[in-house]
Amino acid sequence: MRAFLGLPLPDPVLDAMEDLQAEIPVGRSVPPENLHITLAFLDDQPAAVLDALHQELCEVTAPGLSLSVQGLDLMGGKSPKVLCANIAPNAALTQLHSRLRTRVQAAGIELPRARFRPHVTLLRFARRLDSGALAKIGHALQAHGDFSIKDVPVESFNLYRSTLLPEGPRYDVLAQYPLDGLPERGRNGTG
Repeated sequence: MRAFLGLPLPDPVLDAMEDLQAEIPVGRSVPPENLHITLAFLDDQPAAVLDALHQELCEVTAPGLSLSVQGLDLMGGKSPKVLCANIAPNAALTQLHSRLRTRVQAAGIELPRARFRPHVTLLRFARRLDSGALAKIGHALQAHGDFSIKDVPVESFNLYRSTLLPEGPRYDVLAQYPLDGLPERGRNGTG
């Protein structure tokens, strides 16, 4: 099962991001229910490994976070693949990311070494963008590139299942782990 760890976003932030998506006339908007901050992509994992990871994650203790969204950016090189909202550097988020990587590896999941670049993917673009689409993206960045939201409260992280569908991925929460040191116990495993 394809899975990842991510931070859910509160409804007011989702509403603001949905409003921003409506202002950009190119690309495919990520549905609001799929907007999140990825902490670790786990790739395809057997249910037994995800159950072991769940046990590891139940041991994580960390305080809640307050994050800030700071600007928009493109990812994917010369032919951008996505437009995202950047998350401002945050020491508590970096520390949580590091703790979770340690727990993921303890559960037997290998993660590639990669720079942690927290963001929220807002729009996905076609593989080949014509000059008109690129111009629209440029105008959108000029008009909305300074998009920001201060003091975004984050009170939990989630283990998500990612199901690839023709219309785009669907993300389902397998487990939620509050960031107050007390994991939610209301679920029966990850499968």
